[in-house]
Amino acid sequence: MAKKNTAGRRKVVFAFLLLFGPAFLLIFISTRGCEHKFKQLEDFGKASDYHFTDARGKAFSAKDFQGDIVLVTTIQPGCPGDCAISMWHLDQLIYQHIRKNKRKKMKQVRIISFVTDGKGNDVKDLETVEQALKDQVEEYDPDIWILASGSAREMYNFEHNGERLLKKGPEYYGGEAFQELVLLLDKENHLRMVLSGKTEGMVRRMKEHIALLQKQYDKDRVNKKK
Repeated sequence: MAKKNTAGRRKVVFAFLLLFGPAFLLIFISTRGCEHKFKQLEDFGKASDYHFTDARGKAFSAKDFQGDIVLVTTIQPGCPGDCAISMWHLDQLIYQHIRKNKRKKMKQVRIISFVTDGKGNDVKDLETVEQALKDQVEEYDPDIWILASGSAREMYNFEHNGERLLKKGPEYYGGEAFQELVLLLDKENHLRMVLSGKTEGMVRRMKEHIALLQKQYDKDRVNKKK
């Protein structure tokens, strides 16, 4: 009888470990100070010291966004119907995420959209685009998604390893490749990622890169406290 009880207990213990052993192993690893590994974004160098005026007539420069993660796009008066980027996906996947989490760490993320005429030239009157954002974007906040009147070409005048963003060709919107691109700038105004803003997949990938950059800053803060 004793042997049967012992065998029964062993079966119970074995079943318990089979069910919960992996979870306990994960808890043990996480409490051993195991460092999380994640991809670190490449640094492509310092972006231009840009200047622009927003829809309210206020002047800004790159220095005003020191300490912020900045997403740079173009936008056209024909948006959302005729647009170099997918305004809807930028809104739904990135802007709304920033807006809903602005009291947390997302408060340091901004979107700056340089308004162009569709051919890459800057537009001074931002009223049409501002009204489109107010109509199309839920709880549009001009302090988070900033419309800019300024030299978009100067902002995108970037070269790395022989590749330039200011390409031209009939395959690009308005003949200017830069109008379709979204730039990710870090808190020191360095370019960390360039992706097309035309499709949901690319906009979603940019959102993931923003998260990677934030994780890097979180890791740096932890290391400084050690």
